[in-house]
Amino acid sequence: MSLTYRTPLLIDQEQIRQAVASILDALGEDIQREGLAETPRRVAELYGELFSGLTRDPVEVLRTTFDGTDAGLVAFGNLPFFSMCEHHLLPFIGTASVGYLPDGRVAGASKVARALDILARRPQMQERLTAQLADALADSIRPKGVGVILGAEHLCMSLRGAKKPGTRMMTSAYRGEFETNPDLRQEFRSMTRGE
Repeated sequence: MSLTYRTPLLIDQEQIRQAVASILDALGEDIQREGLAETPRRVAELYGELFSGLTRDPVEVLRTTFDGTDAGLVAFGNLPFFSMCEHHLLPFIGTASVGYLPDGRVAGASKVARALDILARRPQMQERLTAQLADALADSIRPKGVGVILGAEHLCMSLRGAKKPGTRMMTSAYRGEFETNPDLRQEFRSMTRGE
């Protein structure tokens, strides 16, 4: 999986502003009217924030580790996240369960949440996001194994197309011992049962 990121200069807010103005114009709206006059600028700023993960490296965030020689399974449940579906540029919103079996080193708790946010703040597919988070953890802290489960509602499925609001898509990715040890996967799922 590619974890590549871009430099901040590649998010061109002026180009986004112009594109939003063109979309509003194509819809037949008066882009000079009071309610819409500042919309292209607002959307450009919003997209800069929503896609800020394109300019950050999740592995870099996870590089700060601590001695975890005696640590057993480390798990996080119900980590909230949102991302933008790359197919329709509509949000998908959900929670993540993340676990890893340390091999001498542990990451700070906030670092795992930050890595999730960096990867989620890109045009994404949930399947790729799940795999990228597992890979980022495996590549940075080099644990014996990693497990990631994401559950999210996709507004592109809730608002259009199938129109099935409330449906949650579930995805998982396992690396290392999580792939080969069903007892470890079960312990992880039990610890994060809120998912």
